[in-house]
Amino acid sequence: MLGDGDLDLSAVYQFARAHETAKAADISLKLESDITATAQEQIEKAGKELQKITDVRTNSSSILCTYDLASGRVTALKRFDHVIEAPNWMKDGSLLYNDGGHLFRYYMDSRKIVPVDTGFCINCNNDHVPTQDNRYVFVSHMTFDSGFNSLVYRIPLDLEEGQKAEPVQVTKKGPSFLHGVSPDGKEAAYCAFRNYDPVTGKALADIYIHPTEGGQEKGLTDHQGFNDGPEYSMDGKNIWFISTRTGLMQVWKMDRDGSNQTQMTFEDQNNWFGHISPDGKYVVNIAYHKGALDPGEHLSNMNVSLWLMKADGSERHKILDFFGGQGSINVNSWDPGSTKFAFVMYELEHK
Repeated sequence: MLGDGDLDLSAVYQFARAHETAKAADISLKLESDITATAQEQIEKAGKELQKITDVRTNSSSILCTYDLASGRVTALKRFDHVIEAPNWMKDGSLLYNDGGHLFRYYMDSRKIVPVDTGFCINCNNDHVPTQDNRYVFVSHMTFDSGFNSLVYRIPLDLEEGQKAEPVQVTKKGPSFLHGVSPDGKEAAYCAFRNYDPVTGKALADIYIHPTEGGQEKGLTDHQGFNDGPEYSMDGKNIWFISTRTGLMQVWKMDRDGSNQTQMTFEDQNNWFGHISPDGKYVVNIAYHKGALDPGEHLSNMNVSLWLMKADGSERHKILDFFGGQGSINVNSWDPGSTKFAFVMYELEHK
């Protein structure tokens, strides 16, 4: 759909994407250099304009929620008039989440919000991961000083009064996008771009691990498809991840050393981010409709669903349809008792 520039472009684009319309634009198609531009030139201009707003979220509000496994009940905890992302369920009953690159804790009992001191890491991506004892949180901190980059850092959470957080760099190479920390806290798993497709020239997304104290990174996947979202099982024996190597994005599992890579989901849809419960019994993931986006895309403000299965892949079923996507459940958000998990719904606020 092409318009004449009478409506807000972001609003039109977000509306079209939410309804899975292939292309939509509402811009003036007159090229300043040539008012007699061909239809193809006009379409190319529209495409360039749309690329600028692929993930614009300035008109979104967020609803922090929990899902109860036994009852299927969704509880809305708090509404925000802006975007928050990726809750983790902490042992003290708080939810750790990202808000504009900063981390905060929402205490469910008191409804109090407390900022987290992350030192110089104030441009964190939505993939923070606390250690199992909650003494540290690992983050991907993005910098733009010499081009886009992202590195993994470890930040202490149990600060004494008056003590300032001092992040410790874990990965030497970037970009690195964290998604998992081993139960013993000695290893981090992340998605990274280190190689390029010799035909297309596109960067290849693979899974890497890195000791949290020195050492070198090690690749676990071999450039087949887009590989992302590595997350350790609570016993440390397996890493759950996602990959497009069979066409659509699907949930996979492998041994901690990268062996025995096994596909775990098979629906005709794009399944993102498999999160294993602390008791090792269940896996929840977010899913996009086939054709709504490219398999390697994980976009915001779309009609998505949550799926649940046992860790062996059995009893798999959809548990919820909602409006969300990027930021809804990027990281493991199970409660310590494996009875609930947290996620974020979104709403568009265009007027």
